[in-house]
Amino acid sequence: MSQTPENEIIMKGINASPGICIGKAYLVDKEGVDIVEKYDIKKKKVPAEIKRFKAAVKKAKDELRAIIDDSPKELQNAHILETHMALLKDKSLYGRTIKTIEKDRVNAEWALKTVVSYLLSIFQKMTDSYLKERASDIVHVSDLILRNLVGAMTENIAAIDKRVILVARDLSAADTSQINLERIKGFITDRGGKASHTGIIARALEIPAVVGLENAITQIKSEDLIIVDGNTGIVIIHPTEQTLIEYEERKNQYQEYKADITRESHVEATTADGFHLEVMANIELPEEVVSVRNYGGDGIGLYRTEFQYMNRTEFPSEEELFDRYKDVVEVMNPSPVTIRTLDINGDKALTNNYHRQEVNPVLGLRAIRYCLKKPDLFKTQLRAILRAAAFGNVRIMFPMISAYFEIRLAKRMLDEAAESLEKNGLPFNRNIDVGIMIEVPSAVITADLMAEEVDFFSIGTNDLIQYALAIDRGNKQVAHLYQPLDPAILRMLKHVADVAKEKGIKVFMCGEMAGTPHHIPIVLGMGMDELSMNPQSIPVAKRVIRSINLKDTQALLEQALKQTTAKNVFELVRDRYGEILADHTYSGNFKLNQ
Repeated sequence: MSQTPENEIIMKGINASPGICIGKAYLVDKEGVDIVEKYDIKKKKVPAEIKRFKAAVKKAKDELRAIIDDSPKELQNAHILETHMALLKDKSLYGRTIKTIEKDRVNAEWALKTVVSYLLSIFQKMTDSYLKERASDIVHVSDLILRNLVGAMTENIAAIDKRVILVARDLSAADTSQINLERIKGFITDRGGKASHTGIIARALEIPAVVGLENAITQIKSEDLIIVDGNTGIVIIHPTEQTLIEYEERKNQYQEYKADITRESHVEATTADGFHLEVMANIELPEEVVSVRNYGGDGIGLYRTEFQYMNRTEFPSEEELFDRYKDVVEVMNPSPVTIRTLDINGDKALTNNYHRQEVNPVLGLRAIRYCLKKPDLFKTQLRAILRAAAFGNVRIMFPMISAYFEIRLAKRMLDEAAESLEKNGLPFNRNIDVGIMIEVPSAVITADLMAEEVDFFSIGTNDLIQYALAIDRGNKQVAHLYQPLDPAILRMLKHVADVAKEKGIKVFMCGEMAGTPHHIPIVLGMGMDELSMNPQSIPVAKRVIRSINLKDTQALLEQALKQTTAKNVFELVRDRYGEILADHTYSGNFKLNQ
């Protein structure tokens, strides 16, 4: 945080949703949630205390159901809120709280706080950023119950009747889904991250949001004039006249840019010399399909399936998985939907199995490794995918393949799932493309062997860069070494692309590198058949592709492969395409630290 002589205060947070808004702050008060007193309960009064807890949970369910029913059309069937409903009856939260009341003979508020603290301590030990963010779901659900237990007033965000910017310690998915787009310009929170469900909903609603500010709630008062820059993660309190003029101009420029770039989002991505490239979307929630269509996605290149396994006491059924997959497949038909099988440590997906922790889960039993050790779980998902494939264009993708035998085993189980469906007389489609994610160095080295067994490669650059350079992106001490343009990474990508062409299979890219404008000329020069990215990145990527010549990018790549540092590669791209890329400074924060 910095302060100017004229009392202008600048705060830096996480840019959760792009855009700029200027307006008066509206503090969202979470009265009664933070302070909970402990008191003992006499044995004979324990049943009454449990009854009081159950009544608070029932009221929370009713409140959440009403919010779901009244949520804006952009978020209809929002599975995030349905997951919060499921958490209200989860054994690890609901059941453990009741047991704590019985065993310790304490008040319901204290029992609930104790259980939540335990669950949060488990989440904080996780290395996966997506899993860490799921801790906020437990906090939000427990807050619903606590407010009912202590009789705290609940802020009715839907009833706010003036144009304001919300300021809060945190906003739950339920809070965010009540936002009236005609009233709320944007929001900022002290907690949360880009992968939080609050951030996901903000992007779906397309309103500016900055999260993770830590102490905004103590710095800002209601009616304070503030600026929220969701493009950079900057929040300015008490802006000077000059700052206001500057940001009004930035806001207008961004709105013009967004309108311009979105207007042509449905135009094909074909280079100046006639090469067509499919530009797909990465999604994790069924409701994101609307964004894929709106932003001109040619299909779904990565459908992450982990969300349906999160924060629950038992794995989803085949019918539940089938229904969700089918919804997405039917909406996207005839465009392809690439469904990635479960890509986390399955035990950590279940809230009542946290005792099975690994010292280094990133290198442990996860993704395809876990699924092959849990054939019943894996076949349930494979059956659901094959059934959904009867309703549209489906491709299946196995994550974290590190050895040839894993592909053979996974394909054998896919065949067994098809055979069982045939015996059950259920409609399905086995004639679908099968691919693997290339995200482990061993898969790069043995790509020629892997190619014999699959229809396509999809390069997951996020993990591949991390594994290849031995960089933990979450470690601030070494995060600056995470460089997609590192010569080692470029050579690995080129090798995979060359093998795919030689073996006659398709090669895709679905990591963040695919959607970064400064990387697209290099990626295009490698001969990718398809790029997949966040839906909001699609219009920009398409325009960059239309602005360049494939043959030029191939020549650029030849030069890039001779460079010794990521900085040198970046300078090559900048010198050749700087004028084109300068138009897309809003599309991402490109960093180069060496």
